[in-house]
Amino acid sequence: MRTLRIASGVGFYGDSFWPAIEIIKQKQADYVCFEDLAELTLAILAKDMAKNPEAGYTKDLIPSLRAGWKLAMDAGIKIITNAGGLNPTSAGAAAARLAKELHIKPKIAVISGDSIFDRLATGEAFPHFERNDPLADGIRKSALFANAYLGARPIVEALRRGADLVITGRVADAALYLAPLAYEFEWDFEDLGRIAQGTVVGHILECSSQATGGNHGRDWESIDGLERIGFPIAEVNESGDATITKLADSGGRVDEFTVKEQLLYEIHNPFAYQTPDVVMDISTTAVQQVGLNRVSVTNTSGHRRPDRYKAIIGYPSGWMGQGILGYSWPDAYKKAQKTASIITNQLQIFKDQIAAIRIDHLGLDSLHAEMAASNDDLSDLPEVYLRIAIRTQDRSVAEMVSRMMVPLALAGPPTASGLLGFDRSRALIGLWPTLVERSIVDEQISIDIIEVAE
Repeated sequence: MRTLRIASGVGFYGDSFWPAIEIIKQKQADYVCFEDLAELTLAILAKDMAKNPEAGYTKDLIPSLRAGWKLAMDAGIKIITNAGGLNPTSAGAAAARLAKELHIKPKIAVISGDSIFDRLATGEAFPHFERNDPLADGIRKSALFANAYLGARPIVEALRRGADLVITGRVADAALYLAPLAYEFEWDFEDLGRIAQGTVVGHILECSSQATGGNHGRDWESIDGLERIGFPIAEVNESGDATITKLADSGGRVDEFTVKEQLLYEIHNPFAYQTPDVVMDISTTAVQQVGLNRVSVTNTSGHRRPDRYKAIIGYPSGWMGQGILGYSWPDAYKKAQKTASIITNQLQIFKDQIAAIRIDHLGLDSLHAEMAASNDDLSDLPEVYLRIAIRTQDRSVAEMVSRMMVPLALAGPPTASGLLGFDRSRALIGLWPTLVERSIVDEQISIDIIEVAE
């Protein structure tokens, strides 16, 4: 039975792509998929695009292609990525320019049509995914982007047209990996068992090293070679049965537990995990160790795909300002508490403009907040860093936090040092999750082919 090898390229915007380049160098994949888009990523790309209309795709797209594209072309390895972000057209043009520089002649497919921004003006309700309240007029008028999560079908069509590189906008993570399986094995999208099994393979690969021992909660100290961790590779047969593995000379580990941990990652309902291509039921999925760094994944069930796509609308949500100041022993914690009291009192003059304030003691309660309450003696800590952050609609108010901290080098408790975040503010982007009719989106999807000639 024929086997196809699908490898993870990256698991998020900013992830290292070098493990994927090593897979390409060793010719251990037929397809490498670069999954760049978390919901936060669209907000980052929206900020980029506001500064430059030609931006809006991930900045690591071109460096990753520069590092591995020619090697991939020489080896017959195809690349699929959603790094096109909010501007796949510009991403495709940039890739074409790079291809000429590298003296390669690929066929590039650019998939667009996931944007539903123009539909915001139609007055559709776009109810909130969880609360069901309609989209507020203020958000509708100020929205920066609105994008639906596409499935695998447009990518399959791009591969049918001979694409060596497929660049998409907002496509569901697992769909990047499902697409080459559906294309190569000519799966019918109504074959729900195979589509579900292909989707579960994509789900396991989509977060790169999280399936090979990274971010592992069970016995992380025993996992060797994290400094050279390998990315997961799935060997998949025509029935969809898969074996998850990695390069033999890479670090990390593939075992039943690393795979299961990723399998459960971001799964809201294991009996009905909704994707654009299938509603996946992982309660039937079998995960079994079959060799050193080899785990089989089989028997995933599937139900008919949803009638609507998930979509995300991004909108301006004010400004964050913060200041960070350290104190040393003795009485480091008390000094930080006193400084927090001073700053919060000074901020009272802006109380009507501050929507939220947060106080953290880094290393003590910045991650778990009140759940980190301890009976331990805090009087003898060697050092404490205080962080104060506010959210406001006024940028100038946001920048006051760190400015207020500066005078405390002389006017506050002793041993202050390490002021961070001075004068810095950050624009916040809110996210509105909703659902949109599939037919509305499908009719606007387009696939543009760029044929690069030297």
